[in-house]
Amino acid sequence: MLKHEDIWRAIDSLAAQNSLSPSGLARKAGLDPTTFNKSKRITQKNKQRWPSTESIAKILAATDSTLAEFVNLVGEESAGLLAKKIPVQDLLQASSIGQFDHNGHPVGETWDEALFARVDDINAFGLEITGNSYQPVYNNGDLLIVSPNADLRRGDRIALMTINHEILIKELVRNSPLKAELKGLAASHQNTTIMTQDIIWIARILWASQ
Repeated sequence: MLKHEDIWRAIDSLAAQNSLSPSGLARKAGLDPTTFNKSKRITQKNKQRWPSTESIAKILAATDSTLAEFVNLVGEESAGLLAKKIPVQDLLQASSIGQFDHNGHPVGETWDEALFARVDDINAFGLEITGNSYQPVYNNGDLLIVSPNADLRRGDRIALMTINHEILIKELVRNSPLKAELKGLAASHQNTTIMTQDIIWIARILWASQ
C-alpha cells in the first residue's frame, strides 16, 4: 500500500539531497514556498493531504531528477504503486519481425525495461525515436509511451505498424473500418491514407519523454 508518510519523506529527502529545505525546494520549483510545509500535510480536519502529481513533476524538473530516483526515495514497498516497468525498444529494433503480437502487444526477449509513471494499460510500451525524421515534434532519443488498448480519437498522435513491418508516427485525422487517414508530423511528411487491411496494429501515444 502506498503510504502517505513515504511520499512526504521522499520529498524531504529530495530537498536534502539538493541542500534545500522543503520550502526551498518548493520555491526552486516555482511553487508556493509553503507547499511542502509539515502543516500542509494534514488538513484542518486531521485528514491526510497528498502532494499533487503536478508538484512532484515540478520538483523533479527543478532538481534534474528522474521518476526512478524519486521512486527509490519513496521506498521499495510503495514503488510499485507509483510507477511500473514497461518494455522499451528503439524504432528500428521494434520494426523487426517478432516484436509484437497481432494485437500490437510487445512480445519476445529483446525488449529493454524502463521505469515510468503507472499507466492503466498493462500492455503499454515505449518506442525511442531514432534519427531526426520527426523533427521538430520529436527529436532523436525521445521516448514515446504507447497504449495499444487506449481508445483512438481524432487528433491523437499514434504509432502504426504496416504489413511491411514499418512503424510510422503520425497524427490521426480519421479512422474507419476501411482506412486510416493520417497527417505527417514533420513538414517534409505528406498526409497519407492506409487501408485497414495493410495495418497490423495502430495505437495511441499517451505522452512523450522529451
